[in-house]
Amino acid sequence: FYAILRSVPDKLGGVILMFGAIFILFVLPWLDTSKVRSAVFRPIYRQFYWIFVVDVLMLGYMNAEAVSKTLETNKVTFFSRSKQRLWTKGEESGNFLSLDCLKNDCDNDTLLIQATPHGPTCHKGTDNCWSESNVESFGFISTLETIITDRKENASSETSYVSELFEKGLNKIAQKVGEEAVEVVIEAKDNNADLFLNESADLLFHYMILLQAKGYTLTDIVSVLEGRSH
Repeated sequence: FYAILRSVPDKLGGVILMFGAIFILFVLPWLDTSKVRSAVFRPIYRQFYWIFVVDVLMLGYMNAEAVSKTLETNKVTFFSRSKQRLWTKGEESGNFLSLDCLKNDCDNDTLLIQATPHGPTCHKGTDNCWSESNVESFGFISTLETIITDRKENASSETSYVSELFEKGLNKIAQKVGEEAVEVVIEAKDNNADLFLNESADLLFHYMILLQAKGYTLTDIVSVLEGRSH
């Protein structure tokens, strides 16, 4: 809502748009007439889920010259209305935003910039301009990772399979990963897609448990893969 207020020069117009956004959120449940109650199978929920997975870092103003410099240098550059000049994010702090992708919207009046931050984005030292921490998300996989952590720290081995595995120790967890890997290989040589996918899911699930048993997360694995791509 703060972003809406800042992006509209006219204060009254910004307030109207802000309350309009609040109204849309209020009526949203009535806009989806799907008879299916599970959010997993409701298209509108799928779309909004992926919108909110992306981390929003900041809001800025760009003119044509700022866009050109951003594309030329691959460093996100804005037009500062207070300084009345081009301003490259990080030119003083060194916390640049490296351009990954720049997209125009359907009305040709808003740009969506996907960028990789090098350090905090906000001048106050926070990850973004809303004083929030940006945590890399892999959708439901990240949710599952959080559930595994909760089972490890809070659940009882009498009621939780995950907690029971952690209680039995690293050797048992590693053994389960090996068993599931063998079953994936066996099903890969067959033509039963359902069995193959289910065994693959079992392997991934137990591998995520093994990662946490060793003190790592999926983000650590992603970092290794990203390093190999350079």
